[in-house]
Amino acid sequence: MSGWNFAAVWHGIAEVAPERAALVCGERRLTFGEFDERAARLASYLHDSGLRAGDKVAIDLVNRPEYLETFFAALDLGCVPVNVNYRYLAPEVRYVLDNSDARAVVHGAERTDIVREAVDSLADPPLILEVGQPYEAALVAAPPSGEWQRRPPEGDDLIFLYTGGTTGMPKGVMWRNDDLYVALWQMGRPGTEPPDPIAAARAGKRTGTCLPACPLMHGTGLFIALSTLAGGGTVVLIDGPGLDPVRVWSEVERNAVQVLTIVGDVFARPLLGALDAEPSRWDLSALQAITSSGVTWSPETKQGLLEHVGHVTLIDSLGASEGMMTRTASRASDDIKPARFAVSEKVKVFDEHTDREVTPGSDEVGLVGVGGRIPLGYWKDSDKTAATFRTVADVRYSIPGDYASVDADGTIRLLGRGSACINTGGEKVYPEEVELLLRRHPGVHDCVVVGVPDERFGEMVVALVQATDGDALDEEKLGAFCKERTAGYKRPKRFLLVDDLQRSAAGKANYALLRSIASERIEGA
Repeated sequence: MSGWNFAAVWHGIAEVAPERAALVCGERRLTFGEFDERAARLASYLHDSGLRAGDKVAIDLVNRPEYLETFFAALDLGCVPVNVNYRYLAPEVRYVLDNSDARAVVHGAERTDIVREAVDSLADPPLILEVGQPYEAALVAAPPSGEWQRRPPEGDDLIFLYTGGTTGMPKGVMWRNDDLYVALWQMGRPGTEPPDPIAAARAGKRTGTCLPACPLMHGTGLFIALSTLAGGGTVVLIDGPGLDPVRVWSEVERNAVQVLTIVGDVFARPLLGALDAEPSRWDLSALQAITSSGVTWSPETKQGLLEHVGHVTLIDSLGASEGMMTRTASRASDDIKPARFAVSEKVKVFDEHTDREVTPGSDEVGLVGVGGRIPLGYWKDSDKTAATFRTVADVRYSIPGDYASVDADGTIRLLGRGSACINTGGEKVYPEEVELLLRRHPGVHDCVVVGVPDERFGEMVVALVQATDGDALDEEKLGAFCKERTAGYKRPKRFLLVDDLQRSAAGKANYALLRSIASERIEGA
């Protein structure tokens, strides 16, 4: 193998442990042998449709087996899997398909109208394959082998992970298979190299059964699924949008899930609420760990969960689509505090202007950087690549924009993103995109979109709106206007009418001031 590749590893495991469960979704259960064969048939179908190594395959699906089958098939061909947010409306889907140069898109039946609208205006429309009868018919008609197998998967083959980022439209983070495979392994085992997964599977070893409660379309959910399958473990999926806490706990019990992956309090609070409401309903004795990344996971929520599952380890991960950094664990016997991470050879905090490391114990604020195995950069965005993936003292770092200080003992104290980017429930919302949309409303003279603290979602999207003279605006009208034009998580949850947005003479918004005003008005309501 020329470097690690997930498809090559999964195929190898299928050869030595074909009857081992790979994917579970409701009553559907696929062994590694079945997973491998279905992916190979899909690869044959895509190859016969003209796709070749390097072509992009977009995936617009909820958490269902076909998501990972398509991912597997793309890698089998040397194609590049591309995630599409299943909350996107047609203009947003069109942007990702166009920007990524997608040659095929696999989507759910509920997304058919949106996907078709998205591709209609593209100069070179991609192949469309709807999951369900069309997808199954394609697999039945395609052989599980073919000419495409002459080219084995390689470590240099790419995976695109589109992220909302902090500077406008989504950007495709480019990961080499080899780098992502090693980075995921080293996240929990710093300084070590991955062992032979085929030999481990042959010896009967396997990673714990996992359930990504968060979407596979985001890094947190995808990464745990990839690493679990690479360790010969089983991935349990829930095939629906949103979070159903009762269903999550029921699937954890039914499948003896050992690792549950969530996104901070936005998932943890509803899950805790379900346990508080019915503390004796589920047998969760098999559960060993709950892992989280993406947004804040409060000590209070952690403590509440540990009161129900005291034997479980809670793991907070620090990282982003642009690079895995480090993690920390909490147990029932610990004094539960906000997650703290430490400076290491791999993770450092650099002065924003000089690139020197900030002094521990000082009041200096810098940017968190991670070295080691990191992405190549952003697809079609050389400027942002140069700004984020920087070389410091001959070492290449990913510096996605997280500000922090360093305590005297080397503990990193995160301060958040320095830009106006809003992180709501693990989704990134860039204010300018929403502001541009709102300004299309005839009654909106000017507006600024900010994030204000929210107990469940971390931040809530709020729009401060200056109305056109003589126009009477209300929240319902503005909400309806946005509902038809953008994804739900981007839509402001509150619209606050103001007489003046207090822009500077240069026309710039004071986001800190407006965020404070919005918070005060909401708290005082």
